[in-house]
Amino acid sequence: MRVCNSRSRMRIANCLFWVVSVCGFSNSIAVAQNVVPDSLQFGVGVPADVEQITGKALKYLADSQNEKGTWDGGYDSHGKGRANCGVAGLAMMAMLSTGEDPNAGPYAANIRAALRYIITTQNPETGFLPNTMYNHGFAMLALSEAYGAVDDSLLWEGVEGVDASRKRTVCEALKLAVSLAVKSQNQNPAKAWRYGPTSKDSDTSVSGAMLVGLLAARNAGIAVPDASIDNAILFIKQMTSRRSGSTAYSTAVNSISGGSSLSAIAALTMAISQNRKWEVFESASKRIKQHVDLTDRSFPYYNMYYMAQALFQTDYEAWERWNRITIRRLRRQQKSDGSFDSQHGIVYGTSMACLSLALNYRFLPIYER
Repeated sequence: MRVCNSRSRMRIANCLFWVVSVCGFSNSIAVAQNVVPDSLQFGVGVPADVEQITGKALKYLADSQNEKGTWDGGYDSHGKGRANCGVAGLAMMAMLSTGEDPNAGPYAANIRAALRYIITTQNPETGFLPNTMYNHGFAMLALSEAYGAVDDSLLWEGVEGVDASRKRTVCEALKLAVSLAVKSQNQNPAKAWRYGPTSKDSDTSVSGAMLVGLLAARNAGIAVPDASIDNAILFIKQMTSRRSGSTAYSTAVNSISGGSSLSAIAALTMAISQNRKWEVFESASKRIKQHVDLTDRSFPYYNMYYMAQALFQTDYEAWERWNRITIRRLRRQQKSDGSFDSQHGIVYGTSMACLSLALNYRFLPIYER
């Protein structure tokens, strides 16, 4: 368990540290992973195409980051032009994902700048990371992945013009984010989440982002009530069909998704919360494997992001096949400057493309199996 301080990790040291702290796994299960091949745990032999795609994409993100530490044009469809901690968090995680030293490596300054943006934008009283609960969930995940990796003593070094009350550590910001998430869930009738912290309705897409963020925070050593995890995963379970593995989007709009994104969220969250024995988990896992060769035309980068993680957690061979297809697809779609365009902006698309390939590296704790 990590405490409220930071330490850097190098590429190899990162793997050795995180193998005993897999998201949502007990110590006994982590020890049992010694029998898993190194290639599965640590991502031995990253394909050259992945290195090339990711290298160009990260250079684009580093070059396009603004002075505030965030990115112009980075937004989700629910809040264009306003503070967007989630996209900043996704971009920062992309920079962390290849295992470069976050404190002295080529993206160290960019990572610290993104963290400062997330922390200073956070509401110091409520802990909300604006501008929607999507953003809150992804930013909370980013803080969890940075905690213990980024040295807090360097985070505010030489930074002027920021009120002392906003110069929080990663740990402090993460604790605030978790507190807001729990309060938001507790006042929700379904014990889940929607777009706003006080929303009374709920959906599986936002709830999936929030649940993964909470699981990552718990893995980081932050106190997360068991009831919050249990209630959230029960909501996902109830929204997923045991027969077909399809997952409904919302309690307000009781529709079954025709694609694989929501089923991927269901399979992923059930896997990392240690509910693989559920019949509904098997159904969701089976469904996403049926979509390995298909392209989601509605939200392709969102789909790739969750399919990568869900397939890796449920069926390694299916993930390998999906990964080969995705590498070819992203190689064709990448622009000459290294970016990827999407309906949610270039920064979002570029970050999600990198994170969809991040399982080839397996340095982020949330990507451990």
